[in-house]
Amino acid sequence: MKKIIHTKEAPSAIGPYNQAVLNDNILYTSGQIAIDPKNGTLKTSDIREETKQVMENLKAILNEVGMDFSNALKVTIFISDMNNYSKINEIYASYFDEKSAPARETVEVSRLPKSVHIEISMIASL
Repeated sequence: MKKIIHTKEAPSAIGPYNQAVLNDNILYTSGQIAIDPKNGTLKTSDIREETKQVMENLKAILNEVGMDFSNALKVTIFISDMNNYSKINEIYASYFDEKSAPARETVEVSRLPKSVHIEISMIASL
């Protein structure tokens, strides 16, 4: 059964979509960017800070349905500059146990919403 997920601890959708959808035991998140849900500002001055905010937004969505990063099955990362890969990976890795980390792809794209440098979406399961 499809259930729309929304938490005030993550930024509201900026278009015709939801933060996440839970279908049976599978959670599908929308792509998260570095919007601080407390004040709606973008955190884009430093790629590490930007990545951390994105991960914290995902964490809030996972927590809303009783999950954490250990439930992640698949992650998709879109970045605007592959030269930032190692900096992004440094922050990203701090959220996962290497032995149980999810499958992942990282794709460089020409532009992201609000001209951010990173967007991450996730599929997780109970």
